[in-house]
Amino acid sequence: MSTALFTPLQLGDLQLPNRIVMAPLTRARADRQHVPGSMMATHYAQRASAGLLIAEATLVAAGTSAYATEPGIYNDAQVDGWRQVTDAVHHAGGRIALQVFHPGRVSKIALNDGVQPVSATDRAVRTEDGQALDTPRRLTAQELPRIVEQFRHAFANARRAGFDAVEVHGAHGYLLDQFLRDGINDREDDYGGSLERRARLLFEVVDAAIAELGAGRVGVRISPLNTFNDARDSHPRALVQYVAEQLTQRRVAFLELRHDRHDAVEDQALADIARRHFHGTLIRNGGYDRDSGEEAILDGSADAISYGKPFLANPDLAERLRRRAPLAEFDYSLLYTPGPRGYIDYPAHEPAVLDTPALA
Repeated sequence: MSTALFTPLQLGDLQLPNRIVMAPLTRARADRQHVPGSMMATHYAQRASAGLLIAEATLVAAGTSAYATEPGIYNDAQVDGWRQVTDAVHHAGGRIALQVFHPGRVSKIALNDGVQPVSATDRAVRTEDGQALDTPRRLTAQELPRIVEQFRHAFANARRAGFDAVEVHGAHGYLLDQFLRDGINDREDDYGGSLERRARLLFEVVDAAIAELGAGRVGVRISPLNTFNDARDSHPRALVQYVAEQLTQRRVAFLELRHDRHDAVEDQALADIARRHFHGTLIRNGGYDRDSGEEAILDGSADAISYGKPFLANPDLAERLRRRAPLAEFDYSLLYTPGPRGYIDYPAHEPAVLDTPALA
């Protein structure tokens, strides 16, 4: 019986005890000033048996909120709040990275005291039911160094808060993805047009992260086929190859490839391209269970697997997967509700006599 998921992994500067990664999951449990609290510390510490936790998308600047109570990392109070989290995770024996993002055109005027969203474009997000979000203001090229500086400050703050690494959020139709994908980016300046120019802002941000933490503590997430937040690209294979090559040149620790379904034909094709062109740790995400995760590690198509939804109701997911224990079901009505219910009240599994014994 394979135990590939449970073998150690050197991920950049980090030594992981297993290859199970907790994917970043927005849960909106910070306060209205975007400050993490003790409840978030408990949540992440409960899940510290994962090889690596990637904490949820965290704002780089004020006036950019998309979800009202998502956390931030742009001021001292937020740094102090996150330090509670990292201390709790480290005390529990875990390792934790922070996913850093700017929502761009997904931010909402009503949540930001009337501040208009900014983006690569002046076209609004169209939701699946045809509704339009707030119309963004197109950023000028002269404003982009300020955006990079906001990210750099956030990375420095993440280091101060005790994070072991950072993940640059280049996925899911947020600001960096709004520049990266040609279904959104309609610019004609040095940050639009060719793939190389569309990717320029992403790599300026990645370089800022490397300058603050070192390449061995930096990762990037992309989602070339995911259409969340009205994001599309006409040449996802070329996008993956270019991003992978550039990240290899920079020797970053990891690339997280977000799939809709890891076993779909096009998703597998993108993973093959990433595997060929990225020489760091490749993390894949999207519908994996224990057996398919094991298979991906064994066939070399991934170095680690990030699990999202299974971690919601299973704080001890790594141990449950190791024992092949049953997984608890998550109550989706509690996904973004305030308070501890549906967040820190899911119990660890209590082994029964009939459970599959621990793997040798």
